[in-house]
Amino acid sequence: MFTGIIEATGAINKLEKVDLEWRLHIDAGNLSLEDTSIGDSIAVNGCCLTVTSLSTKHFSADVSNETISCTSLGNLKTGARVNLEKAMLANSRFGGHIVSGHVDCVGILINSAADGQSVKLEFDVPAEISKYIADKGSICIDGTSLTVNTVNKNKFSINVIPHTQQETIIGNYVVGQVVNLEVDLVARYLERLMTGNHEQHNPTKTISSSFLEEHGFKIAK
Repeated sequence: MFTGIIEATGAINKLEKVDLEWRLHIDAGNLSLEDTSIGDSIAVNGCCLTVTSLSTKHFSADVSNETISCTSLGNLKTGARVNLEKAMLANSRFGGHIVSGHVDCVGILINSAADGQSVKLEFDVPAEISKYIADKGSICIDGTSLTVNTVNKNKFSINVIPHTQQETIIGNYVVGQVVNLEVDLVARYLERLMTGNHEQHNPTKTISSSFLEEHGFKIAK
């Protein structure tokens, strides 16, 4: 598990094809690897990857074809900066929100505008994922825990403060940028709880007040 608080940015040394799948080699930048071992998890742009080789300042991770197809990792070029976060410890400060490192989809940055010292970013997301995104809820973008400002159909916006722009790769985003998105886990599990095992998972099904009442939830009027 992760918190969405980026510890450092690193850089891609190489993405290579190995035995019909992929291997990612990463310069860890200022991320300390002293307490990291082979088999540990590190989130790279929000994707939970397992460390398969390790040195003082570098690590490698094997990446499946499934991960390449569902995330932006396959688009990374040599030298590209990436957000890095090691898996959280049980005694860690929980500064963001619950992040699994399992990317739900990729989104596209469609608008960027200054908003005071912050920057307002608007993203387009697949329709089947947009229902999990709520005003003032949490969302993980390339591994960074952020608060949703507004949601309008399959588009949502966020504000990014200067500190986050400086400490993550978000400060380098340009319109057209493809990003990894992970929605709040609570929304995913609530939907599964409501549909139950007797029903096939239907991504178009929505949770309404009447649906909640039918399943035993008392709605305040």
